[in-house]
Amino acid sequence: MKILIFGNPLVPQDSLAINLIPRLEKAFSNIKFLHLDPTENLEEHGPNLTIIDVVHGIKDPLIITDPDKLKIEKISSMHDFDLGYNLKLLLQAKKIKSVKILGLPYDMDKREAFEWVKRNL
Repeated sequence: MKILIFGNPLVPQDSLAINLIPRLEKAFSNIKFLHLDPTENLEEHGPNLTIIDVVHGIKDPLIITDPDKLKIEKISSMHDFDLGYNLKLLLQAKKIKSVKILGLPYDMDKREAFEWVKRNL
């Protein structure tokens, strides 16, 4: 099983999921945790994707299975092409069957985030 992790390690508000990788690898030795860019070929990682990422604008962690729930901003360049838009395209093109996003608030405590993710994997 693979879990895809997104975020920018250089931006503290966007690095929570990445910072969980070492603890998750110890807790789940049978799962491969991959830090990827959201514009990569996600369909190569299976038809049913599980993702851990920071979701801005939420107060509590949540599970998202419908990419339509993700806010998609107007796209005017490849820089604006984000995870939500990519997932919608992949689902519409039937390149993937499903997606499960474990969304973490950007300001969530790292220990609490780890425990929540562990319970919801």
